[in-house]
Amino acid sequence: MYADVALTDPPLAAVTYFQVTALSSSGTRTHENMVPPVPLLAVRGSHGTSLLHGPPQCEQHSAIFRVGASKCVTFSRDGTLFSCCDGNKVSVVKSSDGSIVSSLERPKTILLELSPMNNVLVTWQPYSKTKDNPQGEANLQLWQIQSGQLIKALYQKKVDSWCPCWSDDETLCVRSVNNELHFYENNDFNTIANKLHMQKVSDFALSPGVQPSKVAVYVPGSKGAPSFVRLYQYPALGGPTAALANKSFFKADRVVMQWNKKATAVLVTASTEVDKTGASYYGEQTLHYLGVNGETALVQLAKNGPIYDVVWSPNSAEFCVVYGFMPAKATVFNLKCDPVFDFGTGPRNAAYYSPQGNILVLAGFGNLRGQMEVWDVKKYKQVSKPQAPDSTHFSWCPDGEHVVTATCSPRLRVSNGYKIWHYTGSVLQKWDVEGSSELWEVRWQPFPDGTFPERPIKYQAVPSELGTTQPPPTQAYRPPALRHLPATPSTKLHEEEPPQNLRPGVSGEKNLSKSALKNQKKREAKKAAKQESKPEPPSEPSPVSSSQSEPSSGDPEMDKKIKNLKKVTRRLVT
Repeated sequence: MYADVALTDPPLAAVTYFQVTALSSSGTRTHENMVPPVPLLAVRGSHGTSLLHGPPQCEQHSAIFRVGASKCVTFSRDGTLFSCCDGNKVSVVKSSDGSIVSSLERPKTILLELSPMNNVLVTWQPYSKTKDNPQGEANLQLWQIQSGQLIKALYQKKVDSWCPCWSDDETLCVRSVNNELHFYENNDFNTIANKLHMQKVSDFALSPGVQPSKVAVYVPGSKGAPSFVRLYQYPALGGPTAALANKSFFKADRVVMQWNKKATAVLVTASTEVDKTGASYYGEQTLHYLGVNGETALVQLAKNGPIYDVVWSPNSAEFCVVYGFMPAKATVFNLKCDPVFDFGTGPRNAAYYSPQGNILVLAGFGNLRGQMEVWDVKKYKQVSKPQAPDSTHFSWCPDGEHVVTATCSPRLRVSNGYKIWHYTGSVLQKWDVEGSSELWEVRWQPFPDGTFPERPIKYQAVPSELGTTQPPPTQAYRPPALRHLPATPSTKLHEEEPPQNLRPGVSGEKNLSKSALKNQKKREAKKAAKQESKPEPPSEPSPVSSSQSEPSSGDPEMDKKIKNLKKVTRRLVT
């Protein structure tokens, strides 16, 4: 299985390998006098899986072992372990030197997960029945990582919410089973320590961080009753009176619940499959806020249309929402759900905070052209505006300096490959697959919080042989005959809204909300119109010049008589 061979071919060559280096992934918290580690990048494709020594140049190293094309890969939460299934077995190895920790004969595994403290490996394979076994095989297995012993085999037919959820210290584990939440303590899966039974519980989200653990529970509405989300603190699960917060709402076929890092609040994006008004192809979405202190709110968005993305800042005090019909708006809100900064409108449908929280990337992927806007969050100043067309994946490197964009199958089966970027817009490395090969996945090695300190933000693009992809400023086409004349504003299909700071204490128009600013502009326009319509001071009437054209009736004699009558009338008036 092992081969001490140095690689010179590009990633995902005809023979594929894992390559790891001891200097790249200690997984330990660094100190001021220590050099931060270099993250690994896992690259999985049709020709195999490679672990590359990370940015700025992702290179291969001599400490390697051979592996075939993998069905799935994953890192542990602290990045010290790496696991994959190659279609024959599931392997767990150390990221530092590639040594095998455990190996399991699970050839049908297509999903993997490692518990937060690296004690349990979870494998899932599609549920199936046979004539000899009409009940089917238990398709969700929990394994002890160090010994490779099976802890528990469970049935999990649906892939949705397939994996149990652990608290960060693994003292609590939660699993959804038939409208109930089953709670296990200290990885004892033979005893259900507690249950939360509610009618038609369809989803839940366990809080991150330390004890006490909290859980958000979603129950869809039925027969005219609204849907609702409730927050509980374990082990107080005794009905509605034990809930920390409760938020009910209509128009929800499904929800996405997101805790902030400090586990003080949850954002709930409620969606319907169909917009009954016909205004949107994407259905309807609403955004709700629930705090563990009992406060709840509907987040008011300044533009109608779908909600594309909602993301918490790592500081847990702000969140960014990308929403509205194209061109979409992006707004940062505080914990009171008040807008803090509005990024205006643009071709975007996703938002990504850096791990340190000091940089925010707004991007337009999928059916958009891959434009990225990189913002300094503290100054709310734009750093760069690169373009990554046809990208299906974006993720931040844990160092907060680099990102990877990739075009992967099956989303797009042509032009597969990845790029390593610096956030200032420079492309540091580019790799494209050859021939009919496919790229399936790229994934950064994670690290514990605090491993990489926050660094001052640069505004000038770092040097790179591949240059940048920032588009040059474009101007509207003007015919040659008009190019010597002053430029005039052109008519646009959509009115673009510029960024504006909405924080309290900012003077001028920037401190106003969108509706208040609109009303103020209306008042100013009305006032200006009144000033223009005021009558001027009376002055002596000027004699009518004979050169002024008079209306003609077509008969010269009649025109002469009319002219004489007008002269007499003017004399009588004066």
